Amino acid sequence: SSSSFSSFKNSFQLNSEEGTTLIPLQKDARKSRSSMISASFNFINSIIGSGIIGKYLIGLPLSKQKQPIQITYFFTLSFMEDYSIILLIKGGNLSGTNSYQSLVHSTFGFPGFVILSGLQFLYPFIAMISYNITIGDTLTKVFQRIPGVGPDHILAERHFVIILSTVVFTFPLSLYRNIERLGKVSFLSMVLTVIILIIVIIRAATFGPQILPTDDAWAFAKWNAIQAVGVMSFAFICHHNSFLIYGSLEQPTLANWSQVTHISVGSALIISAGFAVAGYTTFTGYTQGDIFENYCRNDNLATFGRFCFGISIITTFPLECFVTREVVSNVICSRDLSKTKHAAITMLIVAVCTSVSLAYDCLGVVLELNGALSATPLIFIIPSACFLKLSSGRWFDGENVIPAVLIIIGLFIMITGLIMTGIYPQGCSHGVELFYCADANASSTVPPV
Repeated sequence: SSSSFSSFKNSFQLNSEEGTTLIPLQKDARKSRSSMISASFNFINSIIGSGIIGKYLIGLPLSKQKQPIQITYFFTLSFMEDYSIILLIKGGNLSGTNSYQSLVHSTFGFPGFVILSGLQFLYPFIAMISYNITIGDTLTKVFQRIPGVGPDHILAERHFVIILSTVVFTFPLSLYRNIERLGKVSFLSMVLTVIILIIVIIRAATFGPQILPTDDAWAFAKWNAIQAVGVMSFAFICHHNSFLIYGSLEQPTLANWSQVTHISVGSALIISAGFAVAGYTTFTGYTQGDIFENYCRNDNLATFGRFCFGISIITTFPLECFVTREVVSNVICSRDLSKTKHAAITMLIVAVCTSVSLAYDCLGVVLELNGALSATPLIFIIPSACFLKLSSGRWFDGENVIPAVLIIIGLFIMITGLIMTGIYPQGCSHGVELFYCADANASSTVPPV
């Protein structure tokens, strides 16, 4: 009814005079702050975890349409993301808010708050599902390299591995109340990611020459190259937890935040481009979304890479759970959660994600849609729209020019991404050895006739 809706709406009203926010600072936030280095590790891990460590996204940016043009997408999107992250915090300072949701609520009212809450929940929630699927696919191959563990062993069962990793690792890590406590875990994830990158580069030099490139592998572009932009937007997103990490700084100033953002986005760009180039030069048109699906099962170096890969995903899962829980708790409660409610909401979120990941093992199309519908608005459209409404002057005057352009680019990516996803949906395959694994020791390999 209209009365109940009004009551529900009023419970989320922002008191601009008193400076209250929809997501209040945690009680012990002042006692536990993170340094710029720790915040940078969390931020880099968030970006890389969402993209490079995410299922279907390691080799996807360059393999999706098999075009080298998409390496330019990495650099272009990273610069735009760097700008929009800083723009997001500027909007928060202008409106006197300390969360993405409260910024949008103060700018566009309750309808904007509802839309953003849905997007902020959807993106990390689907990311966590994809992480669980990746854990199941990756660690089962690692366990099968253990003597005595065959295809019929319980450790080779993806459902058991997902449940085991959830109970032992991802759920306990997700129970932390302060994101700065994940700084050391994020550092571990970063170290593992660098190790994985080194392995991929080594295999590009040693294994790549054995695989003949596919036809038109080095064609610069095709007409539907724009399809990958939406997915790459998904790969680079980190706006959903920007305020959380910004608020954890010892000195949360715009200058310090800009430095953290430049370091984080720049590092993620280097690592992302390294994965994309090394992966694609090795397998060209045969590159799978999850690049470790390309390596043969008897490849011991790749097996070690899979192990690092799985651990890195496990350490990234809690960062996304923080954001999802923040959205849920904000909708249900307008104040700090008690320990019981905190644990209950965390358990519910993790349980639902685990259940979905046990039921489905292919989320390619879902991730493409998530990139177009969730990541693109969160990166390009909403931060720019908030800043334009809060700032003075016309849209295309002075510092408003770039935000206005970002809105136009975001709308274009959304529309074209949805159309291309419908025309060229992404498939997936799990555990299928590719043809060149039949004779991995051959000096050259050609596809069967």
